[in-house]
Amino acid sequence: MSRPAIEIRGLVKRYGDTVAVAGLDLEVAAGETLALLGPNGAGKTTTVECCEGYRRPDAGTVRVLGLDPHADAGALRARVGLMLQEGGVYPMAYPREVVRLFARFYADPMDPDGLLRHVGLDDASRTRFRDLSGGQKQRLSLALALVGRPEVVFLDEPTAGLDVAARRMTWDHVRHLQEQGVTIVLTTHLLDEAEELADRVAIVDRGQLVALGTPDELTHGTPAQLRFSAVPGLDLVGLRSAVGETVTEDRPGRYVVHADNDPALVARLTAWLAEHDVLLGELRGGKRSLEDVFLKLTSESEEVAP
Repeated sequence: MSRPAIEIRGLVKRYGDTVAVAGLDLEVAAGETLALLGPNGAGKTTTVECCEGYRRPDAGTVRVLGLDPHADAGALRARVGLMLQEGGVYPMAYPREVVRLFARFYADPMDPDGLLRHVGLDDASRTRFRDLSGGQKQRLSLALALVGRPEVVFLDEPTAGLDVAARRMTWDHVRHLQEQGVTIVLTTHLLDEAEELADRVAIVDRGQLVALGTPDELTHGTPAQLRFSAVPGLDLVGLRSAVGETVTEDRPGRYVVHADNDPALVARLTAWLAEHDVLLGELRGGKRSLEDVFLKLTSESEEVAP
């Protein structure tokens, strides 16, 4: 078997008395897209920075393409691309000159003009960075991450603040990287983005790995359930009597019927909602959303924390 593109073993990183990463173990296979999820302060940014060589671990080991990101930074830099969420470009610079400058750092870079066309910036190549829209700045950041033909790419919140069209275009660029066999680590707060793009999802909280698997593995619960959304505070006693099953309100406006999903059950549920003039927002059977899994795991972590 080929060696993983990224290997993290027992990673520990502290900032004073604060433990940001607490013994994390994680692997990313060559050509895999891993979505790294976690609430603010969970340790995901510190983990990625250790992989990029910007932070030195206090304990444990990190290897990217078999190399130590800190000790072997010179050898690794040409093989790794990094898309920052914001900043890093002189405000008065033009996209074309910035991409051309970055291309000079690599032995076999992509053609700058072709790359600008690929990310949809050819029409903005003579617009100063400060005057680009948020979506255009994100696309330029992606171009700078890709210009060196990297084997591994770290994408930090690649669609933060983008409109729907710009998000979809960025997703298309990520899929193109996947087709080329590039290893991708994606940090995002957008759980639908993780479900759409990731081969596997890693959820970290309080510096520890709390879940790892494909989106399907994480979202398929073992208990049979029917989930729906409606106005908060429904009469659960009356609803349970009408459908003949246990019903709970997991979160305001989010309900779970704990029973096998079948047409008769759906009919009883919708009939009760219609009788009480309640608008049905969403109805899903047999599958939790990644948001459900994320909130459950991170809230459990908070409950057991000292």
